[in-house]
Amino acid sequence: MLAFAERDDFNVLFILVDTLRADHLSVYGYERDTSPVMTGLANNGVRFSRHVSQSSWTKCSMASLWSGLNPARSGVTRAPHVLAEGAKLPAEIFRDAGFRTAGIWRNGWIAPNFGFGQGFQNYTQPKPSPRDRPAIRQAPNMTLAGSDVDILRSTFSFLRSYGNERWFLYLHMMDLHQYVYSADEALFGTSYLDIYDNSIRRVDGLIGHVLDELTDRGLREKTLIVLASDHGEAFGEHGSEGHARDIYGEVTTTPFILSFPFRLEPGIVVEGRTANVDLWPTVLDLTGMESLLDPDGRSRLPEMGAAYRGEPAPENVSAFALLDETWGRDREEPAPLVGVYQGPWRLIHSTARPEQPQLFHKDDDPRELRNLIEEHPDMVEELQRVAIQHLEGPSAPWGGETESIQLDDLQIEQLRALGYGVR
Repeated sequence: MLAFAERDDFNVLFILVDTLRADHLSVYGYERDTSPVMTGLANNGVRFSRHVSQSSWTKCSMASLWSGLNPARSGVTRAPHVLAEGAKLPAEIFRDAGFRTAGIWRNGWIAPNFGFGQGFQNYTQPKPSPRDRPAIRQAPNMTLAGSDVDILRSTFSFLRSYGNERWFLYLHMMDLHQYVYSADEALFGTSYLDIYDNSIRRVDGLIGHVLDELTDRGLREKTLIVLASDHGEAFGEHGSEGHARDIYGEVTTTPFILSFPFRLEPGIVVEGRTANVDLWPTVLDLTGMESLLDPDGRSRLPEMGAAYRGEPAPENVSAFALLDETWGRDREEPAPLVGVYQGPWRLIHSTARPEQPQLFHKDDDPRELRNLIEEHPDMVEELQRVAIQHLEGPSAPWGGETESIQLDDLQIEQLRALGYGVR
């Protein structure tokens, strides 16, 4: 496994399932069989069991995932922000190493005008097809045209054209974000949460079709598959539904799975905390590629090796999450909400309400329901100091101020079609 970089014939398929919370996947302990395909990938690959995203809003989260920088350093925290040209992104690294690079996406927050097309020779939003008409339930404010079947069609076209080359392919799937499913995928009922689970099962099946296509073309045996998500989804655990409103665990706990061109028997489970900023440092290290530019994340190959040998996970691993509470209201002042993981503790610090911190013990209270600020004032003080230092920390390695663009009316309407109140 750790000698994978010695191969010179592998491809990399990165599947990003938008809005996928880890604890609704069977392989992460969920009681419903929502994800048999993803379970198969994890059971013969590597599953990171305590993985967190760096925001609950796609643009902010994806900027951190691609750059390996926490949001406070990437600078992409508000609606008009653009990921800087000076960032060295994975697609650029793979392109420069001779890979054909392509991204297929349906979420307007990662459009090329926001800087996310860097390094991709093909970066495509597929044309919606009227042939696939799944049901959409309980998401009346989401009107994004088409479905992830359009992504599959574009994927198969890419493989027909470039399958015999070395390639890096990124698929950003949106059906779960839109709560899309069809009648034969209605396995779990019709409540808001049931429909979310139905949609997971749908997307899981679509991923299975991609794997089948790789197998039929003789490509599965030389393709590394990376599966992750940008954020989760809330169902009223802390008084809200959806995402991009806060940074509690239900919207920042996401999957990270690696599946190799060979089967691990048994699969590996990395128990220590990891984060989306670690994803590309890990994959680039694993594949022997050039590293990112001064990332906050780090390669988790040592933890993978330790888990393979049955050694314990490291303790006191830190991680951060951030959401600017006014990210979509450009006329208002920034109001960062910062989450700090440190060992078993998690603090949520609001710059708009610093007198109202929230402290949770993740081992005893994984759902973050008991605020322990009264019982542990010293820990609150320590982690608030960490949160403030984090916001005041070093800037991005490429320097300069974060660039912004003016959103035109068409772009605003496209983003509103995703269900976001941008103004």
